[in-house]
Amino acid sequence: MATYTIIGGDQKQYGPVTADDVRQWIAEGRLSETSLVKGEGDTEFQALEKFPEFADAFAPQAPAPGVPPPFAGSSSGSSIPDRDYELDMGGCISRGWELVKSNMGVLFVSTLVYLLIEGAIGAVAQIPIVGAIFSIGNFVISGPLMGGVFYLFLRAIRNEPAEIGDIFSGFRRAFAQLFLGTLVQGLLLGACMLPFIVMFIVKIIPLAGQLQHLQPGTVPDKETIAALESVIFSCLPVLLICAIPATYLGICWKFTLPLIVDRQIDFWTAMGTSRKMVKKHWWQIFGLIILISLLNLAGICLCCVGLLFTIPIGIAALMFAYETIFSEG
Repeated sequence: MATYTIIGGDQKQYGPVTADDVRQWIAEGRLSETSLVKGEGDTEFQALEKFPEFADAFAPQAPAPGVPPPFAGSSSGSSIPDRDYELDMGGCISRGWELVKSNMGVLFVSTLVYLLIEGAIGAVAQIPIVGAIFSIGNFVISGPLMGGVFYLFLRAIRNEPAEIGDIFSGFRRAFAQLFLGTLVQGLLLGACMLPFIVMFIVKIIPLAGQLQHLQPGTVPDKETIAALESVIFSCLPVLLICAIPATYLGICWKFTLPLIVDRQIDFWTAMGTSRKMVKKHWWQIFGLIILISLLNLAGICLCCVGLLFTIPIGIAALMFAYETIFSEG
C-alpha cells in the first residue's frame, strides 16, 4: 500500500500516512491542492494537485438521486446519525488531561496565545474611545478565534498534524459563520435576560448613582441601605427565572462553534444540530460543564497560574464530549 509524507504548516514532516488518510483529510478540508506531499519513493515534495490518484478527491461530488446532500454547509442535510449516546463525564476530564499531557507543547502554548490575545484586548478596552473600538473588534473576532482553538484540539484528538497557528484557522475556514453563531447566540441569550436587564436599569442603577455622589468615607444612611437591599431582593427572583431558559439554551448550543469549524456548516444548522443532540442527555452535558468550571476554579485558587493548565484540559474534555456525541462511527 502506497504511503505519503506531508509537510504541515509548521514546516514539519508528518507521516507516513495512507492514501485513505490523505483522502479523508482532503474531504475534511485539512489538505488543499497546494499542500506539499511526497509519495513513497519520491525524492522531492510537490503540490498535492500533482498527484493524479487524488484528482477525483478535489472534484465536487454530486449526490446520488434521492439522497440528501451531505453535512457540509447545507441547512437541510446532516450526516450525523440521529442516535443515542452515553457521555462519561469523568472520562472526558481524564482523557482531556492525557491529551494535554501528551501534547503539552502545542496545546499549552496555543492556549497561552489565546489568553494573551484576549487579555491584551481586554486591557486596551479600558482606554476611553480607543477601548470602545477594541471592544467591538474583540466581539467580531472572539467567535472565529474560539472556533480555531476548538479545531486545534480536535486535530490533536484525531492524531492529525496540529500546530499553534491552527488557533487562527477559524478566520480561514468559517469566519462569517463563526461570527454569526456567536452573535445570534448572544442576542437570543440576552433576550432571555431582558426582563432582569430592564429591572436592573430602572431600579439598581439610580440607587448606585446616589451612592457614587456620597463623599469619600461617608457611610450611607439606613434608608438608602434599606432601599438598596429591597431592590436587590426584588430583582433576585427575576434573575433566577431569566437564568433558567438562558442556561438551558446556552448548554444546548455549547457545540455550535465546533460544529461550524469542523463540519463547515452554517451557524443556524449548527445551533439546531447541537440542541437536537444535547437535549437527549442535557443533564450530562450540564454536569460536564460544572466539572470543567470547578476545575478552572481550582486553577484560580492556585494564584490564577493554574488556569494555564486547567483551561486546556477543560477544552480537551469538551472536545472529547463533542467526538462522543457527534461521531459518525
